[in-house]
Amino acid sequence: MRVTTPAPREEWERIATGDPGAVAEHFPRWTDAICAVGPWEDASRCYELADGRRFVLPLVRHRRVPGGWYASPPPAWGFGGLVGPDLDAGVVERVVEDLRGMGAVRISIRPDPTTAEAWAGVRGRGVTLLPRFAHVIDLEGGIEAVEAGYKKSTRRGIRYAERAGVTVEKDHTGALLPVHYELYLKAVETWSERQREPLALARWRARRRDPLEKLEAMAEHLGKDFCQFVAYHEGRPVASSIMLIGPSAHDTRAAMVRDLPPKVRANDALQAASIRHAVESGCTRYHLGESGESENLAMFKERWGAVGHPYHEVRIERLPVTRVDAAARGAVKRLIGFRDA
Repeated sequence: MRVTTPAPREEWERIATGDPGAVAEHFPRWTDAICAVGPWEDASRCYELADGRRFVLPLVRHRRVPGGWYASPPPAWGFGGLVGPDLDAGVVERVVEDLRGMGAVRISIRPDPTTAEAWAGVRGRGVTLLPRFAHVIDLEGGIEAVEAGYKKSTRRGIRYAERAGVTVEKDHTGALLPVHYELYLKAVETWSERQREPLALARWRARRRDPLEKLEAMAEHLGKDFCQFVAYHEGRPVASSIMLIGPSAHDTRAAMVRDLPPKVRANDALQAASIRHAVESGCTRYHLGESGESENLAMFKERWGAVGHPYHEVRIERLPVTRVDAAARGAVKRLIGFRDA
């Protein structure tokens, strides 16, 4: 197996484009966005096998961590892992051995949940597996097949939104990001109450996780493949979401106000418009992102026809960084009475 790092850009683009399951995060322009706003640099790896198959691992390296911290991708930057047609467990096994040989303090990989089977056998020295759960909608049957998979409550919600006069605006330029960010910060207040987290801490975490500059970098580097939807009710923006377009689509950010009448259902109008655009863009799948252990979130996604995919984030570590970090986070949560919602 031949390894080239960083991955040659043209080859990387070709490999990712040829994988129908690839999301925008698998492309070099996403790595450029990561490096533009954080302490990261491109460390991508291109693998060429003896049988002619080629794969790319989008990977970045933290510039200021001694011993090497690599991520595919960093926290709160979506999905990563290997991209390329015909991925199987044998390829993953060989790639993990290559990564283990780098001797880094930590290498974290959050693969596309639909490739979970290929990653299921990863074990061995220094490997830690973190259980994750995400939802995905199959779009290959076209919009009629997708909408036929909506539950009655979903179709009813879309009708309610239409009757309430909800309108949806679409933008590819990032011009509406200030609207999104205002809604996002308002939503943080709701989340902090549910999680019993001090509001000041919740706001600090939110801004650290997703500063406005980060979202602007996404828009700048993805261009037309960055898609924001804003729902309006009576002229007021009440919900916003961001979708990333690749061979598969990824609904990655959403926020809405909480003071709407029950029959306005702006979020349903927003979701319906987003899914329709993904189908019209030729996407094969629609990723609805992480669901965690939230039953309410899982129910919302499943009423759109999404299927749950359990998978694992893979961490290869020379030191027990994950264990120490988990213990510290757990202690802080117990101290403030934090409740995962």
